[in-house]
Amino acid sequence: MSQTRTASTTYTTTDIENVVRRMKADLAMIADSTGAWTAQQAADYAYDIEVLAKAGYLAWLDITLLQSGIELKAVRFNVDTDAGALTTSRPGGVLWPRVSGANLRIVISYTDAYTSEAQEATRKKLKIGWTTSYDDTSHSRLNSSGGRNYVSNAYGMLRKDWAA
Repeated sequence: MSQTRTASTTYTTTDIENVVRRMKADLAMIADSTGAWTAQQAADYAYDIEVLAKAGYLAWLDITLLQSGIELKAVRFNVDTDAGALTTSRPGGVLWPRVSGANLRIVISYTDAYTSEAQEATRKKLKIGWTTSYDDTSHSRLNSSGGRNYVSNAYGMLRKDWAA
């Protein structure tokens, strides 16, 4: 199987690492402020996200703070492999509330390159036992509340935030 891809600018694995480092900072802040994940859980999710991003398999990831099944806040990071015209932001602005009985849900979406063969080859490299999710991540009951861009050369993650 061969694949051809063109872009107006290029990026390297170092660019992916730079962008993922900013997203990791957000995950750590979300985990710490909500208390719904340990620092190690956030690090394990971030590790897998970086593995998938470096392999070209990550399309987006979505994190939602839920209390009794009700969405309170959410953030989505959309991968953009032609983000060279965007300017980068600093991580932050993700201090989420600490509420009793709350949990964090993370959903990731894969690119078309994540074939069954790629899944099998990648599974051993991942720390999380990812499963299929049918959860609604449209956040239709939340209001858009801004976002940030994390960019290095042509690789970027465009962060969109929602709040109640």
